[in-house]
Amino acid sequence: MNYTLIGHDLKHAAEEMLLQLLPTALLTRQEDDGQEDFCCSMLQEDVNTVTVTTETRLSGVTRTSTRTGDIAGQDEMARKRIDSELVKLGIYDTVAPSLETPPAWGALTGVRPAKLVRSLLERGMTRGAVADRFRTRYFVSPERTALAVRCAAYAQQAVDGLKADEVSLYLGIPFCPSRCSYCSFVSSSVERAANLIEPYLDALCDEVWATGTLLKELGKKVTSVYIGGGTPTTLSADQLARLMETTANAMDFSALREYTVEAGRPDTITPEKLKAIRAGGADRVSINPQTMNDAVLARIGRRHSAEDVVRAYEAARALDFSVINMDTIAGLEGDTPDSFAQTIERLLALAPENITVHTLAIKRGADLSDRAANAAQHDSVARMLDFVQERLPRQGYGPYYLYRQKFSAGGFENIGWCKPGTESFYNIAMMEEIQTILSCGAGGVSKRVEPESGRITRFNAPKYPKEYMGAGERIDAGKRKLLHEKGVNHAEDL
Repeated sequence: MNYTLIGHDLKHAAEEMLLQLLPTALLTRQEDDGQEDFCCSMLQEDVNTVTVTTETRLSGVTRTSTRTGDIAGQDEMARKRIDSELVKLGIYDTVAPSLETPPAWGALTGVRPAKLVRSLLERGMTRGAVADRFRTRYFVSPERTALAVRCAAYAQQAVDGLKADEVSLYLGIPFCPSRCSYCSFVSSSVERAANLIEPYLDALCDEVWATGTLLKELGKKVTSVYIGGGTPTTLSADQLARLMETTANAMDFSALREYTVEAGRPDTITPEKLKAIRAGGADRVSINPQTMNDAVLARIGRRHSAEDVVRAYEAARALDFSVINMDTIAGLEGDTPDSFAQTIERLLALAPENITVHTLAIKRGADLSDRAANAAQHDSVARMLDFVQERLPRQGYGPYYLYRQKFSAGGFENIGWCKPGTESFYNIAMMEEIQTILSCGAGGVSKRVEPESGRITRFNAPKYPKEYMGAGERIDAGKRKLLHEKGVNHAEDL
């Protein structure tokens, strides 16, 4: 599809909406050639009003839309948000009528729908008014609207319990035993990078000490710790113990409410490593099968079986972790709604406190990057998620956080489900951006959150282990600047 923008340059907003509605489209920004499908978005603005006129031709059918917004008295950031929203809505108006099944999230493309709910509530809207806005202005389905409102309530509960002198901490281990075919994260296969693990751990422990020193200087306590990856259990039991002991000694844990280690792949989990994790102070662990179908596991490059998942889970349960999470992915190659349902049933039989259901995200750098194949899975993934949303509540699980990823299968969402009282504070804080989170490790993104203004400032560490290991002084300086300077406005995403 060709498209053009007149009176604005909101390319990101336009392409995001077009690709959500037409995931197989190849977008080219150029004038109408009279042959290809075409979309024109035109913005006109005066002192008080902005008007967006959209004309779209699909398969020979042309539709037009005119949307207006009030910008009187709005600052630059608010005006940009209104402009972006109107551009997206105009495209939705002119494309959605051509679709057999409109997306469940309607015209919302943002990754944090629950954050948008809270933003609207903070502007004085009632929950009922917010739900009505989601359904009638953004065309979100009743089911997804209820999901966003419920997750926003969990986030608000977390906000109400926050203290100004508390932060959360993330430690990243960018190594895996092998690379899964769907993965787009920056991680290194141990087969190729085993010699980097020990020097990387040295650099990580140094950064943890430096970060702990900074936090103590500022009088900050750590609310939650999350060790993720990659696969943290690519480290040995002794290496895990060393990292966790360093962290405990470097930080003020007097306000610690949860400590999670993402053990991840069962082919890296041993009783010795789980004992080291438990002894190091973690009370939560994540064991991530992604699927309990051995054929699908082999297709995605996993070197373990479903029975290995069960053995790892039982070993963790024997050590009395307070919460065990298990991750699944809807839309994996070779999976079907029936086999996915069998995965969910096997996990329910184990009865973990948390079950996280992701949809397959197609991102640059992943082997499974064919957008057309992704779009073809729409109906299959929808059936998988429908099963989850019917089955998990009957077993006592409720959704407590959600987020969306660009180019995920069908434009759906990732949802964390929990039994009552077992929600992860860290997951809520990270996804809803309600608390400052400092990251240690390669690729870490530290965020300073200023709750009163909603401002967010970020500092990114070098992505790759080799770059990271030589950047200790620069990372420490970046974090010091992050925590001492005021942030910049960060509008909620439509």
